[in-house]
Amino acid sequence: MIHSYDHYLDEVLLTESQIQARVAELGHAISHDYADTENLLLICILKGGVMFLTDLMRHISVPHEIDFLAVSSYGTGVRASAGDVRIVMDLSRNVMGKHLLIVEDIIDSGHTLKFVMDVMKARNPLSVRLCTLLDKPSRRTIPIPVDYTGFQIEDKFVFGYGLDLDEKYRNLPFVGVVKKDVYLNEQG
Repeated sequence: MIHSYDHYLDEVLLTESQIQARVAELGHAISHDYADTENLLLICILKGGVMFLTDLMRHISVPHEIDFLAVSSYGTGVRASAGDVRIVMDLSRNVMGKHLLIVEDIIDSGHTLKFVMDVMKARNPLSVRLCTLLDKPSRRTIPIPVDYTGFQIEDKFVFGYGLDLDEKYRNLPFVGVVKKDVYLNEQG
């Protein structure tokens, strides 16, 4: 069967079973680390982190709340992340007195997450930690402490499992690599 995403898919980088197994491991590690707290707040960075958050929270056995934050980066190029960052949708609750765990789909340069972490720390939580499904350390230009990492990946343009390709294909259960030549030719 041919799918609409086949045109863009170079390879499946992470299968659904690989992702689900690792998400379960992360959930157990988080549950262990926060075993003595009842004020854990998971902050999902929209939109890409939603699928990861919903699967991850099913494996976190300690009481927790969730909230959502949307940020926008402005720069140039296909992967604009070095530009200015701003909050486009803020949290709905006060984070003071909470242990914050920021849940992100992918960390690239680190600019956006540094901004988010600085904003959250300024709001006086008990702690701020970071959990990401995908980490591209080779692209990092700002050091970011990542407490929980699903997978370290090479510098590849990926989509699926929450990550979009022009706002499409977030629903795929796997992470695929984009055929850059096909995608860039259609954009240009």
